[in-house]
Amino acid sequence: MPPTAQALTPAGAAAAPRTLTAYALFGLPLAMTALPVNLLLPDFYAAQTQLALPVIGAILLATRLIDAVADPLLGTWVDAQKTRGNYLWPILLAAPVLAMSFWLLFNPSEGLATPARQGAWLFVTLTGAYLGYSLAMVAYQAWGAELAHDDAGRTRITTAREAAGLIGVLLGGTLPAAIGYAGMTWSLVLLLGAGLWLLALRAPRAPAARGLPAGGNPYLAFLEPVRHGNTRWLLAVFALNALAPSITATVFIFFVTDRLGLADRAPLFLALYFIAGAAGMPLWARLAQRFSLHALWLAGMVAAVVAFVWAYALPPGALAGFAAICVLSGLAFGADLALPPALLARVIDTNGHSGQREGAYFGLWNFVNKLVLAVVAALALAALDALGYTRGATDAAALHALAITYAVVPCLLKLVAAALLLAAWRGRKF
Repeated sequence: MPPTAQALTPAGAAAAPRTLTAYALFGLPLAMTALPVNLLLPDFYAAQTQLALPVIGAILLATRLIDAVADPLLGTWVDAQKTRGNYLWPILLAAPVLAMSFWLLFNPSEGLATPARQGAWLFVTLTGAYLGYSLAMVAYQAWGAELAHDDAGRTRITTAREAAGLIGVLLGGTLPAAIGYAGMTWSLVLLLGAGLWLLALRAPRAPAARGLPAGGNPYLAFLEPVRHGNTRWLLAVFALNALAPSITATVFIFFVTDRLGLADRAPLFLALYFIAGAAGMPLWARLAQRFSLHALWLAGMVAAVVAFVWAYALPPGALAGFAAICVLSGLAFGADLALPPALLARVIDTNGHSGQREGAYFGLWNFVNKLVLAVVAALALAALDALGYTRGATDAAALHALAITYAVVPCLLKLVAAALLLAAWRGRKF
């Protein structure tokens, strides 16, 4: 441990604002990669290379599947490293891989003269960026799970981390237009370095490792969490609840462009949504000091439905109306970001795995999240096509199908997730 590091107890770590800030700010550069990779990369490679869109799409799908499958394995490796030291070592290993891969991804070599070489470059650099990000994120989340052992403390840690992440998402989405892709990649490298410095020298330390439980196949350790009913229940609620934002994220540009006719305002709507989400985090942290995490998450789900369902009835050009929906649903979205990881940290404690298997739990958690996003994105687009919608459509029936897919279906899924959460809460499943 560096001599100036804050070797705090779990309770002290949760109560120290400066050290908590040092931990949380690392989430900002990590989240900066989200929008450039998920939204901007296909258009960037279509413009900068000879690759056709179907080829780019196939490479994106392949790398996402590799990334999702790797998460549980990376989680078990993180746990093994924790027994030999702390969570900082995996992050120090992952961060340079992420920084280099991300920089190369958005700065393809001019010597790549053929589509085959360009495709190989995209595949290798994107896989590196995904794996570097995933290893850093699993270790980072596992670190946070050990810093508190009460619901209020857990929520305070997750809200600080996710608020910083939302700011990072916003920067990742706006910097390419403001300073170009080269400026964005250098900004990520610099912020990642600053975040590592804060983690190494100022962030609170997790307790010393207890060692992994004896017995069992270490290569199958990622299956240990699902042996427990409380983990399965929480994962089920989390996965069902994640369906809604996965659909809206996939259809957002189409809805804003073709239904509302406000394509040029899409960056504004995204900014309002993420800023509102970050601004609402302190509220969720404060409420967690007084109310059950189950009740708060349930309230967040219902509030999201109440705020968002009105998007279905918006007429073309409804700038103020959709802006208001973005702000209100962004505030509610904060509950989805802050509370489920806090509940997972509680489940880890309840199962007696604190200090032993945080990596395995969060590796499985991220696998479920990424799998839902990949599958739902494909299904949502296929459903729109089956309903008669194509990009640029002006037909009333097609636009009605678009509105139902964007606003009504996610709200119905959210209500089903809320019902499952209510059943789990009343039955004390987790």
